[in-house]
Amino acid sequence: MKALQGVDGHVEWVEAERPTCDAGQVRIRVAAAGLNRADMLQIAGNYPPPPGASPYLGLECSGIISEVGPGTDWRVGERVCALLAGGGMAEEVVVDARHVLPVPEGLSLHEAAAIPEVYATAWLNIFQLGGLKPGEKLLVHAGASGVGSAAIQLCKALGNPVWVSVGSPERLAYCEALGAAGGVVRNANLDDLKQLGPFDVILDPVGASYGPLNVELLARDGRWVMIGLMGGRKVELDLAQILGKRLQLTGSTLRNRHDDFKAELLKELGQQVWPLFTDGRLKAQLVDTYPVAFAEAAYAELATNQVSGKLVLVIDQTLA
Repeated sequence: MKALQGVDGHVEWVEAERPTCDAGQVRIRVAAAGLNRADMLQIAGNYPPPPGASPYLGLECSGIISEVGPGTDWRVGERVCALLAGGGMAEEVVVDARHVLPVPEGLSLHEAAAIPEVYATAWLNIFQLGGLKPGEKLLVHAGASGVGSAAIQLCKALGNPVWVSVGSPERLAYCEALGAAGGVVRNANLDDLKQLGPFDVILDPVGASYGPLNVELLARDGRWVMIGLMGGRKVELDLAQILGKRLQLTGSTLRNRHDDFKAELLKELGQQVWPLFTDGRLKAQLVDTYPVAFAEAAYAELATNQVSGKLVLVIDQTLA
């Protein structure tokens, strides 16, 4: 089979060994795979896969089950999407059967490839780790990203007001159309967020450069959940504010979590989130698709920081 590999800062569609499908696993004939910033870090050599994971790119995919190992309830021919630690950008992928969900009714396989990673990330960090309660206020930095788009829709569906910081007026309008109550453009004045807060939870992929502001913006007993370091890794914080406001700072990653943890997360997604796609309250924010032959161009577009929503790489054009 063939798979997409990061090589010296670029990508190559290379020959790869076909994995075996063992007990508790399923083999998926891949239709499409979602692009994520973690892929870009891996391509640059800064984010190696966890031990034992596929060395190839792709943290989420969709497709058709082509083989089932012993001890699984899936059937050959079912349309599914999957959360992966790697390897989704390949003609085939073998995955823990517990990390697979059915394609929500009404979604194409291309759309389904755009949802496992971002909705798992949003659900884990906002509602599980961030403990967002009904009616509490959320702030999402980089709100027009794939994770931001998922977060806004989830909060709208579940009754939580949400605000965003974004990179342009157009991206702010995009977030408001999804259900955000408002926000600010970061190149204007981030301090304007102080007029919109305080916030109970902040979902932050930026890190250091937003740290002092986050502490100011959080309400008493607020939770700052950090999922990335786009703005750097070192920062000076006023610990008196953190102590006095009883703030919690949580660092969170998903890719290197234990298989059992991911299985429980996917089970909860299937029960709590997937029905919201079926009733139309959630949508896959698929911006564009690229054939796998144009993977380099797809990642170049993602790197512009102008993508509102998700990009998807089409692996098998005969599956839709």
